[in-house]
Amino acid sequence: MSKFDPYSHIGIALNLDGTVTRNLNYPKVDANPEPSPGSSTVSKDITINQENKTWVRIFRPTKLPSNDNTVARLPIFLFFHNGGFIHFTPADSNIHGNCSQIASEIPAIVVSVGFRLAPENRLPVAYHDGCEAVLWVKKQVSEANGEQWLRDFGDPSRCYLYGIGCGGNIIFNTAILLLEENLEPLRIGGIIMNQPMFSGVKRTTSELKFATDQLLPLPVLDLCWELALPKETDRDNRYCNPMIKGPHWDSVKKLGRCLVIGFGGDIMVDKQQDLVTMLAKCGVQVEARFDQLGFHSIDMVDPVRFSAVMNIIKEFIL
Repeated sequence: MSKFDPYSHIGIALNLDGTVTRNLNYPKVDANPEPSPGSSTVSKDITINQENKTWVRIFRPTKLPSNDNTVARLPIFLFFHNGGFIHFTPADSNIHGNCSQIASEIPAIVVSVGFRLAPENRLPVAYHDGCEAVLWVKKQVSEANGEQWLRDFGDPSRCYLYGIGCGGNIIFNTAILLLEENLEPLRIGGIIMNQPMFSGVKRTTSELKFATDQLLPLPVLDLCWELALPKETDRDNRYCNPMIKGPHWDSVKKLGRCLVIGFGGDIMVDKQQDLVTMLAKCGVQVEARFDQLGFHSIDMVDPVRFSAVMNIIKEFIL
């Protein structure tokens, strides 16, 4: 029996200098700033930090809802993609498609954040990129020459951080960093964590139960953390396991409304439920929506589950 190789399972090869070669050639999609037949959204790319090569892809619905002939302002979603901190950009077809659907279904202005990936950029780099993206949005809605879609169509009083998988982890930690910032006129109305990525040194029941999961087996989850966490730390670092009590709990207590979505067949479901418990213990207004059926990322492949998740989010943001 051949030995399981977590590197080849997620399509990466480790280089001698500590970088990785990504062999998953996902199809890329160009932004489409002009409406095309059959497309429910338009999108455009903007670099927000030339030096760090960080950028965003902004989506807006082609049909803008109106009240009495004036365009109704839409909530602004800052979207942080999945991929275990290692894979994907806003240009990957799966991420682009997901954001386009969110923009048309909610409807919302979606800002998909191209944060820097691990292991070339270990945590907390992605959190700082998240913070910078939120502050960039604040600047656009505040200035007369700000980015037009955000300035003219976005509602700064209804801004949401939405993350899937590692993106859920990123928005949790980004929200903690943002407590130090003055975001006016931007107001974060909620933090939406869809199957957020957390773990710890001690194995949970779900980690052991789904250790040989086809999509996300335990050695792959461990490898993602090994490549993403600061060197010389383990999975009880607060970036990975914030449920261990520490000084960061004082910040957690100040977080706004949170929504945590999970599925019973996800290897990380126990940690996601521990997160909900911690948030409640810290006095955070948290809503938990767990479905016993379904595996990690099921909503990315099953349209029925995607619609169910969208409905949960719509209820949360109303």
